[in-house]
Amino acid sequence: MPAMDKFIAGNLFLVGLMGAGKTTLGKQFASLHGSRFYDSDQFLCEKTGVSIPTIFELEGEVGFRERESAVIDELTRLDNIVLATGGGAVLRADNRAMLRERGTVVYLHVLPETLIARTGNDRNRPLLQVADPLQKMRDLYALRDPIYREVAHVLVDVGNESLHETFAKLQSEWVKLNMN
Repeated sequence: MPAMDKFIAGNLFLVGLMGAGKTTLGKQFASLHGSRFYDSDQFLCEKTGVSIPTIFELEGEVGFRERESAVIDELTRLDNIVLATGGGAVLRADNRAMLRERGTVVYLHVLPETLIARTGNDRNRPLLQVADPLQKMRDLYALRDPIYREVAHVLVDVGNESLHETFAKLQSEWVKLNMN
């Protein structure tokens, strides 16, 4: 991951698997820094008027990913925002390029076991509606971890620490990037 000197266009884009804390940390970070906050999944739901599970049901994952790309393109063109992306937003090369070129990308790295403890009972996560959610999370991690690392300018390792401790790590990275 190449180091960055400053946040690009004042933008911070958070990537990572579902349950990593992108939305919660993103809202907190935006509030503290006077930025606008967006969650790409929530924005997509507001635009379409339906939930993510409904989009998956009606259009499948391919249809959802098409809509997600359009939202990523629209939101990453804005300045001074914090964006929490959906966990699979990085699967498309064009999304990765938009994220890297239009903002500073932070990968919130969390192991599958921790993630499943956070998301296991969430019915709004269609990819986890399977017989073995932990195995599914491990499979997603194996596929996506290298991609998150490729797209990210910064990696923040999230363990079992509190939200406050994770936020402090994110803040520390922001300070390092903006000291110049």
